[in-house]
Amino acid sequence: MSQAFALSRRKRQRTFARSLLYHAVVAAIGFGMIYPLLWLFASSFKSTSEIWTDIYSLLPRHFTLTNYINGWAGFGGISFSVFYRNSFLYAGLGTIFVVLTSAVVAYGFGRIRFVGRGFWFACMLMTLMLPQQVTIIPQYIVFSKLDMLNTFYPLLLPRLCGQAFFIFMIMQFIRGIPKELDEAAEIDGCGKAGIFFRIILPLIQPALITAAIFSFYWSWEDFLAPLIYLNSPILYTISLALRTYADPTGSSDWGAIFAMSGLSLVPVFIVFVAFQKYLVEGIATTGLKG
Repeated sequence: MSQAFALSRRKRQRTFARSLLYHAVVAAIGFGMIYPLLWLFASSFKSTSEIWTDIYSLLPRHFTLTNYINGWAGFGGISFSVFYRNSFLYAGLGTIFVVLTSAVVAYGFGRIRFVGRGFWFACMLMTLMLPQQVTIIPQYIVFSKLDMLNTFYPLLLPRLCGQAFFIFMIMQFIRGIPKELDEAAEIDGCGKAGIFFRIILPLIQPALITAAIFSFYWSWEDFLAPLIYLNSPILYTISLALRTYADPTGSSDWGAIFAMSGLSLVPVFIVFVAFQKYLVEGIATTGLKG
């Protein structure tokens, strides 16, 4: 009896040691991953001279809010709140447009049979292989002819046609919904639009939220498209504004850059925390067929 108890105790000790080692390694890796963010936020409370003289310390010797005050004041008489507004306009409206239209197109490919469906679906998937730098050139020419440069139209109008990645993801989710629900709705007199709005749309909520999170992230951090189409500083998004703070020909206010970079991460962090459950559910169930 005592020998069995001793073996059980040693087994629990080994299990505890392995668990402790595992959590220590994971904690060390996690700290290494978030260290740049911790350093960014810590440096935003340091003076410019202290940032580069004490780069390894996360605790500022002299705590200051000057970087946030100077950064929020902006440049050229334009407050950073304007850049925040522009980014929310671009990311918010762009996300709504691309998610809704992608859901409609995904429903068409996933549930409606029409001539050439396989061909058009293959064409849509082929667009995933084209880099943005290739498609942005003809788009720029078109919007230039339409006299829409230096506006948000070139950034938002392409979103009304959906996006291939989100169309494919939502379509895979739709395929996991039993078709018997569609047949039951048809018996009750629902048409294709009724089935989509009353049956499909409520059931694909996790996929829609997942697509919305990804779209918001990618739009919020987008630098190339605003750089190409927007010329007036009053229309700059946060990514462009942060680039403007850095002056390669003179002295840059790194404290203000770090402060505003930290503030630019707040909306992304809030969105992730608020919708994390739906993000995991949408990724986990996409592609499963019932």
